Amino acid sequence: MCLTFAGAYEDYPFDEGIWAAMRHESNRKVFAFVLERDGKYFINVKHTPEDGIIWRELYPAITPAYHMNKVHWSSVLLDGSLKDSTILKLIEDSYNLTKPKQKKIQY
Repeated sequence: MCLTFAGAYEDYPFDEGIWAAMRHESNRKVFAFVLERDGKYFINVKHTPEDGIIWRELYPAITPAYHMNKVHWSSVLLDGSLKDSTILKLIEDSYNLTKPKQKKIQY
């Protein structure tokens, strides 16, 4: 799903090799981390603090992010309990939050 976004690419910045960073090509910012922990697969995504509270209340598979800022990032357990469309929405929101800012045109 992550690689379907424009300019997205996969990177492995850590020696452990269990973290795949999904980045924007233009600014190299990470919009998702895919990881394996204790035999389970997760994706960490960025969100606004308000959205994080809502997502976590709605879905038990969404928890404060493992090994990251827990206000701005959440871990999503990829165990089949969430619809693909929900996971895609979380990734899309994260992608949009981390993409390069558009320059405002002054008139």
